[in-house]
Amino acid sequence: MKHAIVSAAFAVTLTAAPALAQEDFGPLLTPGGLEQAQSNVDDLLIVDIRDSDAFEAGHVDGAVNAPYGLFRGPSDNPGQLPTEDRLTEILRDIGATTDRPTVITYQGGSITDFGAAARVYWTLKSSGVSELAILNGGINAWTETGKSLGTGTPEVSPSQIEVTFSDEWLATAEDVQAVLDGNDDALLLDARPESFWSGEQSHPAAARPGTLPQSEYFEHAGWFSDGPAIIDASAAQSLAAEQGFSEADQLISFCNTGHWAATNWFALSELAGIDNVKLFPESMVGWSNAGYDMANVPGPIRTLWNQIKNVF
Repeated sequence: MKHAIVSAAFAVTLTAAPALAQEDFGPLLTPGGLEQAQSNVDDLLIVDIRDSDAFEAGHVDGAVNAPYGLFRGPSDNPGQLPTEDRLTEILRDIGATTDRPTVITYQGGSITDFGAAARVYWTLKSSGVSELAILNGGINAWTETGKSLGTGTPEVSPSQIEVTFSDEWLATAEDVQAVLDGNDDALLLDARPESFWSGEQSHPAAARPGTLPQSEYFEHAGWFSDGPAIIDASAAQSLAAEQGFSEADQLISFCNTGHWAATNWFALSELAGIDNVKLFPESMVGWSNAGYDMANVPGPIRTLWNQIKNVF
């Protein structure tokens, strides 16, 4: 089985997106780019996906709060999508429309943090929001560049958006099974660290450790090189080409709960510009709990040893 990894020689050349004199809108904005958008983009919507306490302590002026949990499933299947009716309610409450430019802000405390922003970006795009961007590096990057935070809560005019969730960037369990059965062709790409792919670790909500059969792995961390800001489009394109991702007819990104996998999806689809990249939102928790076949599942003795080792 081929393993997709970042070569050390290449990784050192990757850089976070640089500040530009004038930035285009999306899919990534530096703090300076968001500041430009606040001045130049009509009817800009800024959505802060942190919890309410963090939001109330300070946020980008004009932002509305929509915590990440609103876009996630229950604790036993966190990657599960909300229903179209629920997404319609959420997006109406924050004033989102299909053509309103929208920027997603998040904390930016770690590379894992970016997955939340990428997952919400994927959800909004699939819900019909056409102009989207993420503040690269999040609130931490905003304040580190000397920009201030506000504490006021803006008055929101609810929208009339009606969500019909697109399957253009969505892979279901049935889609994955079709690939495994040989009825479709796709590169199944695990975004988790190798220890998850190999079955040495598992998510607490997963029925068992392991990965999808026929899968490769490329850890989501491979898209970062200098702190929690993701690399720019040029570097993403080069890395995707080096790993052979650009040659795949179809890519399906997965992880434990569709969080880390959202980073891989974003980097491949939105930054590298590769067509036909899909996200399997329920990922290994949903897959394992539904009883589908898995690879790299350790035997009982090995599983017990892994559990003991991971505790200590």
